[in-house]
Amino acid sequence: MSSASKSKRTKLTVDEIAELASRGEDVSAYFTNEFTVVRPVRRVNVDLTEGMLRELDARAARLNISRQAVIKTLLAQALSAKSARRGAHRR
Repeated sequence: MSSASKSKRTKLTVDEIAELASRGEDVSAYFTNEFTVVRPVRRVNVDLTEGMLRELDARAARLNISRQAVIKTLLAQALSAKSARRGAHRR
């Protein structure tokens, strides 16, 4: 694809692409199939001890990520492990 057609492609609005599609034109070139599913997020409050916060902050610093990212990762791992154990007991 030439750079001229690439720049034309990126300049179309969603409405313009929808109009092309409604006329029956092929609009597949406008889609990259690279997307992220965004799930609804609910904010919660959690009380933690100072020791837990120190451990979380140390791990976050070591991994160079936020405290929140550490909490979410550890929680996801714990929930996943529990689901796996529960599934193994049912077999």
